[in-house]
Amino acid sequence: MTFALPPIEAVTDVRLEAKLRHKIDNKTKPVGSLGQLEDLALQLGLIQRSDVVTFQDPQMVVFAADHGIAADGVSAFPQAVTVQMVANMLAGGAAINVLSRQHGFALQVVDAGVAADLEDHPQLIKRKIGHGTKNICKNPAMSEEQLHAALQAGADIVKSLPGNVIAFGEMGIANTSSAALLLNRLTGIALKDATGRGTGLTDPQLRHKRKVLMLAILRHPDAVEPLQALAALGGFEIAMMTGAMLQAASQRRVILVDGFIAGAAALVAYKLVPQVLHYMVFCHRSAERGHRLLLDHLKARALLDLDMRLGEGTGALLAWPLVQSAARLMNEMASFASAGISGKESVEAAMTPP
Repeated sequence: MTFALPPIEAVTDVRLEAKLRHKIDNKTKPVGSLGQLEDLALQLGLIQRSDVVTFQDPQMVVFAADHGIAADGVSAFPQAVTVQMVANMLAGGAAINVLSRQHGFALQVVDAGVAADLEDHPQLIKRKIGHGTKNICKNPAMSEEQLHAALQAGADIVKSLPGNVIAFGEMGIANTSSAALLLNRLTGIALKDATGRGTGLTDPQLRHKRKVLMLAILRHPDAVEPLQALAALGGFEIAMMTGAMLQAASQRRVILVDGFIAGAAALVAYKLVPQVLHYMVFCHRSAERGHRLLLDHLKARALLDLDMRLGEGTGALLAWPLVQSAARLMNEMASFASAGISGKESVEAAMTPP
């Protein structure tokens, strides 16, 4: 099976963009005074091809998987924590459960490759590709067949879900290692700069992690194209999320991107189909050092910077009220004309001497 890249339309309607900008600029405010929210409102309007933005059935999808490189001590926590945290999510006790309930998101947890067999649960989607990836210091993380199966599974999951807004999160011990390696290989950013503390490594542990990741990157010198790099260095949850993001963009959904791991999937998706970036809202900037560099590479500006590094999709849902506010300002805020208030042109005319 080979994953076929879905067609994604570029958001380049010049006439619609001009209409949206005129609508935003003529709200009862100085031009540009709502800052980044104005850019977000414009993006939402372009995604939905309308100057009235609506949201239906928002979805939160958390992809979970294990990583063979965890055996080399690159994380502060053992691999068993992945399955334990998945169980916590399915029991409703994780941070992402709290935020999903608060903001009205339907939460699904996907077993993309957890190194344990999970019991059935109404919120669990079983699409296990394998019991964790292989140790990338010794072997490619996954085979080409597994890669394409993961990409297709992510796309199929999105197809099965309703709504026009979808947020992506992840759970997987050692997945910051894969994210750092992908960032290095796909952008040329130095591996030392791409590698951070993950779940809270001490200085000696961070030095060890960097040494291990250097061995891993040297082990796969020929994996330079996006899919090659993803197969050699990635994780099942990152691959599945990549396919999901591409499918969501092809369906013109608003994509809420969480932190460093989701950002790595977004980076791969962008390298495959650059237009996917038009549909992505980058919700927060993680405390993980590589995430700032990743956002800079994509020329993306995150909505929040709260020094967070939890993952799960928590940053995506914390930014959701800002996304809602941008839409409501577009939809509901009066214009100068409708409110009977002098706009910029009227004020300038009044101040011009006869």
